[in-house]
Amino acid sequence: MKQITLLLCSVLLCSTLSFAQTTTKPQLYNPQANAQADIQAAIKKAAASGKHVFLQMGGNWCGWCIAFDNLVKSNDTLKNYLEQNYEVVHVNYSPENKNEAVFASLAHPERFGFPVFVILNGKGERIHTQNSEYLEEGKGHNSKKVLQFFNHWSPSALKPPSVK
Repeated sequence: MKQITLLLCSVLLCSTLSFAQTTTKPQLYNPQANAQADIQAAIKKAAASGKHVFLQMGGNWCGWCIAFDNLVKSNDTLKNYLEQNYEVVHVNYSPENKNEAVFASLAHPERFGFPVFVILNGKGERIHTQNSEYLEEGKGHNSKKVLQFFNHWSPSALKPPSVK
């Protein structure tokens, strides 16, 4: 009887450990990343390609941050629009790395909560900070509002209309 109990406990322990490994949180944000270097690289790419830089600021601890990223990646319209118009950088904010200098250089967008989005042009100038609360509806982000936000701050939206 002791052998059967020991065997059952071993099987239960192994299955619990296996389940725990498969349910880890996504690692969208890298606390060890050099956010300033990543932003500078994105600015350089954006300048060369005529895009803007989209900073998604938050942390792996933030359910809304993960949900926003999942929405964009699962919606082809949003995903394609973002890829065509922006260089994307996920900027970490967590106890391990608050990226205080980066947040200070962008006029402290964390004051709006997380996620918060900052748009830079190809020169690295901040042209918009977006409180994500305005993109929410119900218990998630509204894809139409997100697309409208992406569109309003895209490079083409900020070009003056042609004069006839």
